[in-house]
Amino acid sequence: MSFIEKKISGKRIYEGKILNLEVDEVVLPDGSVSSRECVRHHGGAAVLCVLDGKVLLVKQFRYLYGKEIYEIPAGKLEKGENPKDAAARELREETGYVANDLKPFLKIFPTPGYTDEIIHVYLAKCCGLGSQQLDKGEFLNVNLIKIEEVLKMIESGEICDSKTVSAIYKYLYENK
Repeated sequence: MSFIEKKISGKRIYEGKILNLEVDEVVLPDGSVSSRECVRHHGGAAVLCVLDGKVLLVKQFRYLYGKEIYEIPAGKLEKGENPKDAAARELREETGYVANDLKPFLKIFPTPGYTDEIIHVYLAKCCGLGSQQLDKGEFLNVNLIKIEEVLKMIESGEICDSKTVSAIYKYLYENK
């Protein structure tokens, strides 16, 4: 049996710089009609960079959580931007590091119940240090933390960011 829902109509409620909000009417597999509140987002790109057994993390204040959190370097895609280009840009801007090689590593659907956002995670190889180029209004600290310590931080709940946790666990699984 197919569980595909078919859109029959939609209405944009809000159009913003980062996201759009829409309400769609859909036909469910049993023929009934329901509505879906949708956050439309261009997506994001992130980079897992491990240097000599240390993970490159940024720590920044996240307004919606009301606290500073650790994350792998990441940012939103501009409309039509190639995710690999965005990953390289975010790594350079946020940390000053430049990767000679970025390999696709992981795709994450962070909250599939209400957004179409996809985060494209890349694995950075052969990173060299350049200069940080933060966006206006962006404030963060760059940290290189031993992978064993990062794992403890995840297990204790100090690191909760989904893209970071997913990338670290996949990296550890693949590098046993």
